[in-house]
Amino acid sequence: MGSFSVTVFCGSNPGADPAYAAAAETLGKGLGGRGMRLVFGGGNVGLMGITAGATLHAGGEVTGIIPDFLRQREVEFQGLTELIVTDSMHTRKRRLFALGDVFVVMPGGLGTYDETFEIMTWKQLGQHHKPIILVNILGWADPFVAMVESTIARGFAKPEIRELFEVQPDVPALLARLEELRGA
Repeated sequence: MGSFSVTVFCGSNPGADPAYAAAAETLGKGLGGRGMRLVFGGGNVGLMGITAGATLHAGGEVTGIIPDFLRQREVEFQGLTELIVTDSMHTRKRRLFALGDVFVVMPGGLGTYDETFEIMTWKQLGQHHKPIILVNILGWADPFVAMVESTIARGFAKPEIRELFEVQPDVPALLARLEELRGA
């Protein structure tokens, strides 16, 4: 069986509570220890950097994808298995999409929301059928789910959009789900 790649969307900041960084560390260790390749935004900052560092430290492979203009700003992660430099954010997102077998959304900010909504929209439009999993660290995903529910309640989307993604309560539950998906 070929390599199983997990594209992770998460914050370029560590967040206010240390539980976010701890979850990112646990995720990276879990991916690396299970031989799953991490695909991420390429920065050595925030939850992105923590996840990538932990994956590498656990012996895993990591592919970073970073647009050229962010290489200085986000401080690209040195020593990755593979670093892909793109010409734009749009090209970065297309590569993050293409290289992942599954999408994992950890806590983050506007960029994380942007990536998540775009990948959900592509799935709604039939452009892919890959799993999208939000990890609800400290209730982080609750407002996201509430926004989806509000969109349905107001008649801007059908109830079926709930099926575009799933929510896992924590990283151990996520890792178990990834094992299921890899075996499927």
